[in-house]
Amino acid sequence: MFTDLPLDELHTYCPPRPEPAGFDAFWRRTLVEARTHDLDARFTEVDAGLTLLHTHDVTFAGFGGHPVRGWFLAPRAAAGPLPCVVQYLGYGGGRLLPHDWLLWPSAGYATLVMDTRGQSGPNRPGDTPDPVASGNPGVPGKLTQGLLDPNGYYYRRLFTDAVRAVEAARGHQAVDTDRIVVAGHSQGGAAALAASGLVPGLAGALIDAPFLTHIRRAIDITDAGPYGELTRYFAGARSHIDTALHTLDHFDGLNFAARATAPALFGTALRDEVTPPSTGFAAFRHYAGEKELKVWRFNAHESGGGEQRAAEIAFLRGLLG
Repeated sequence: MFTDLPLDELHTYCPPRPEPAGFDAFWRRTLVEARTHDLDARFTEVDAGLTLLHTHDVTFAGFGGHPVRGWFLAPRAAAGPLPCVVQYLGYGGGRLLPHDWLLWPSAGYATLVMDTRGQSGPNRPGDTPDPVASGNPGVPGKLTQGLLDPNGYYYRRLFTDAVRAVEAARGHQAVDTDRIVVAGHSQGGAAALAASGLVPGLAGALIDAPFLTHIRRAIDITDAGPYGELTRYFAGARSHIDTALHTLDHFDGLNFAARATAPALFGTALRDEVTPPSTGFAAFRHYAGEKELKVWRFNAHESGGGEQRAAEIAFLRGLLG
């Protein structure tokens, strides 16, 4: 069944943005603090058995100077600096293994896959710890870690890591610094949307079923995870709801979308209970750059799956060559 507004209403849906006072100053200060730490991007070539690719184990300094891991893959046969896709990951998993990221190198692009701090799982392993304590009682998961103060919130660290990942990619000699694209699905889409609003000079953005956008509506219309972490917390922390929502406004994708300028391809699905389609449409409507949207009528959180990837390949071919 449809989980949200009818499609004709979605196409015109453009809610107000919940922008807190000092939003730009908050993020400017955050990134200035991050850049007091040497990026120290290290690319160590490894033999992953992928004979057609250069494969590197990556480490760079993210938020607080904390080491963030990743993979960097580039086709051996390509000549000259390459366009690069900086890939962010979905909720609850890590960077996996190099052979899990063959799409963009197969299309002729370099790829930097950013591991997600403090997230890993038995089938989605990661290698980046998050050394910062949560700072307040919460529920299992990441959405309530540090929720009562924007400065200590988990996603301040993750979105800063996302910006630093672009900086690491720009520093690699194989990368054309003018042709960098950010990409992700769900939580990865949230990170790509944040980077789009925080990093100048991006060539493009691939934002599929973005999480953490139009958050105030999302928590009213779905209890599915991960938003369910917030609703469970609010059920007990009744006196903290307004404070927590103020924190979340600093990380809402609508506010990053309004500051983005790179051409973007969005994807959303009408039966998505995890990132309800009205939240994706709202991000698309507020996105300030050139934009396209793929709508998948009968799909859920998988969005368009392989067909969305095919659309992204075509989009980047037109954008980057």
